[in-house]
Amino acid sequence: MSELSHVKAVVHGRVQGVYYRAFTAHLARSLSIKGYVRNTRSGDVEVEAEGSRDKLEEFIRQLWVGPPEAKVSNIDLEWSEYKGNFNGFDVRY
Repeated sequence: MSELSHVKAVVHGRVQGVYYRAFTAHLARSLSIKGYVRNTRSGDVEVEAEGSRDKLEEFIRQLWVGPPEAKVSNIDLEWSEYKGNFNGFDVRY
């Protein structure tokens, strides 16, 4: 089994108003990843997620794709130790 890990991602590009948060939440839940997704005032999407490292890496690969109308230009990643702060995966407003 892959070690547990934590990642914070800031997704840049055309990611607001294209169902990116709903896509991210559905994807996270399908991979048993816990955390949250939210829009930022700057027009980016912030994701904080925890789970097995291999599932988080797959999660990030899919974040690059996004829903059909999204156009991801960059994702800033910050990896850290697993914290166990989340019970599920939420869309925050």
